Amino acid sequence: MERSRIAVAGASGLIGAALVRSLAADGHEVVRLVRRPPRAEREVRWDPEGGRVDAGGLAGCDAVVNLAGAGVGDHRWTDAYKARIRRSRVLGTTALAEAIAGLERKPRVFVSGSAMGFYGETGERTVDESAPPGDGFLPRLCVEWEAAAAPAREAGVRTVFPRTGLVVARGGGAWGRLFPLFQAGLGGRMGDGRQYWSYIALHDEVAAIRHLLDTDGLSGPFNLTAPVPLTNREITAAMGRV
Repeated sequence: MERSRIAVAGASGLIGAALVRSLAADGHEVVRLVRRPPRAEREVRWDPEGGRVDAGGLAGCDAVVNLAGAGVGDHRWTDAYKARIRRSRVLGTTALAEAIAGLERKPRVFVSGSAMGFYGETGERTVDESAPPGDGFLPRLCVEWEAAAAPAREAGVRTVFPRTGLVVARGGGAWGRLFPLFQAGLGGRMGDGRQYWSYIALHDEVAAIRHLLDTDGLSGPFNLTAPVPLTNREITAAMGRV
């Protein structure tokens, strides 16, 4: 992609911060969506859980990337926290998609986050992007999350859903919280350790999102994971050696 103006929601998160660094290093102008009053020229106020965004701040953007959402692993799943997880994703995505649809000059692409949780527990069964959603809270959430981007897609904006696996990074996310436990000798497998984890390295995640931004022919869902998943037993054994 030629040098562009790109809005990023979730710019302070693990993936968002890495993406912003990558885009800025290549000379792109990055507009950050923030929940506090803006303190810089390239910041736009929004309230994802309230479903509000300053649509004028998206004017002139060539692309919009939405990686925002309350952390799935940050808190015990009480009914209240599950409601917050949903609001932050579904209402935030709806607000962005409607704002994009209402712009006179629309962005070329809307990259709207999703997750491998779409498929639910698959056991030994291999799935690709054509597979139906699974059962349970996360699959239902992902279906609703992706559907929330409909206003942008229906307005003719190329819309892409990166269904991201567990992101491997020492600096944050679920993996970042596990590393200190293993370094202290307190880590171990979960249950029998046979459950599969679809994972992706942070630098590969950023490269994949950049590819989705840059490639005009791509739309719809894309699984962002390593080619072959590993079992929890295999992953925890590897982490114990790091």
